[in-house]
Amino acid sequence: MLSRLDNDLAFVQTALKLRAQRQEVLAANLANADTPNFKARDVDFAAALKGAVGGGGGGLELARTSPRHLGGAGGSTGLAAELKYRESVQPSLDGNTVDADVERAHFSENALHLQFLLDRARSTFSTARMALEGGN
Repeated sequence: MLSRLDNDLAFVQTALKLRAQRQEVLAANLANADTPNFKARDVDFAAALKGAVGGGGGGLELARTSPRHLGGAGGSTGLAAELKYRESVQPSLDGNTVDADVERAHFSENALHLQFLLDRARSTFSTARMALEGGN
C-alpha cells in the first residue's frame, strides 16, 4: 500500500511541476503579446511527462559553454521541459507570434489540468487517511 501511495504521489508531483512550468510559459506569452518580435513558446507536456516519469532514458545533462560553469546536479525543480516555438496562426507585421485568444485557451486548459491534479492528490491523501483510521 505504501509503495503504491508513494508512486501515485510521485507521479502527481511530477505532473504538477510540469503543469506549473507550462503555466509560467503561457503567462509569459500573454505578458509579451504586444512585444515586437516576441516568439510564442510552449511545452509539449506529454513528451515532458513521459521523459520525467521514465520514458526518457535517464537524466538530462546541462550544456557547459565554459569550463567555469558548475555541474547541473540538483536543479531548482529537477525537471526541464523542452520549450518549443508555437506556430503562428496569423503572422503580425511586428514579428510577434502570440495570438492572445490561443494563449488564453491554452492557459485555461492547463489551469483545469492543474486543478484535476490537485484534486487527485487530495483524494489520494483522503483515501490513505481513511485506511489509517480504519475506514470510518
